[in-house]
Amino acid sequence: MKYIYEQQKTYLTDFINSLSLERNLSEKTLYAYKSDLVCLLTWLDENRYDSLNTQSISDYFLYLQKDKKLSPRSIRRKYVSIKQFFYYINTEKGINEIFMKFSSRKFQLPKSLPRTLSKAEINQLISTVSREYWSAPSDFYRRLYLRDMCIIEVLFCLGLRIGEVAALNIGDYDSVEASFLIHGKGNKERLLFISSIAVNQKLQKWIRTRKEFNIQDDALFVNKYGKRLSIYSIENLFYKYRELAHINSNATPHYLRHSFATQLLNNGADIRAVQEILGHSSIVTTQIYTEVSLKRKREVLLNCNGRNFINLPEDSMVDEWL
Repeated sequence: MKYIYEQQKTYLTDFINSLSLERNLSEKTLYAYKSDLVCLLTWLDENRYDSLNTQSISDYFLYLQKDKKLSPRSIRRKYVSIKQFFYYINTEKGINEIFMKFSSRKFQLPKSLPRTLSKAEINQLISTVSREYWSAPSDFYRRLYLRDMCIIEVLFCLGLRIGEVAALNIGDYDSVEASFLIHGKGNKERLLFISSIAVNQKLQKWIRTRKEFNIQDDALFVNKYGKRLSIYSIENLFYKYRELAHINSNATPHYLRHSFATQLLNNGADIRAVQEILGHSSIVTTQIYTEVSLKRKREVLLNCNGRNFINLPEDSMVDEWL
């Protein structure tokens, strides 16, 4: 296929509009797609390629690996974006061209386990926010600390992503049913039950207190000006209390989500139920938490490992083997 920069830019705009309309993706996701594709088109233009084919695309991915030295995860994300773009122009623009002859398996991702906080660290974090609330120098700060306390509680109690917390509206909380309507990735919704009486009481107090701000929209969690807290504000809020609590200095808000999922599995929750609670599209994503669920593995091996039920005479002489 002949490569014409301006034509591809038009195709790119049409593609992003299609993603927005048909798949209803978030602004953040649309921006990621656009950024990946703009980088490709810019590179092809700057390097004076006149064809868009398997060779030019292979050259681009070699550039990403050898010159840019991007991580396998970053390259794989770009691969997905570019592949979907090519599928779009083939099906919607009638191009009928083969652009790639390699699969995403070329970019194997290193397996990294979810990072979690210990129960003691979580207790310390929640206690630290609570102490700030009770020692607040004024009613104004007490209102802010109550908000912060509810945010930390919701992050852990429901295992939410920070984007999901930022997106919560006042109408998403049902105090009678003790539940939240969560707006997840891809605008998928799920209903979650708040099992902690203490967390529900804090939330109800916050909703009463929230009215004392100059409310500007329907956001559940607002800043001092009454406007919705951004995900960056929630991140900074977490980092503030992380430092005050003297817990893992590398911890992010997502550690609370990982800790929540791991503790569910440790306490006997079914993995399918955990998948639904976390809002994972695939159970494969959820299964990684079984790798850090040591308590569950220990119980299975203690109760089910066949070697435990074999008693050999020489086993009593174990000291002589050491």
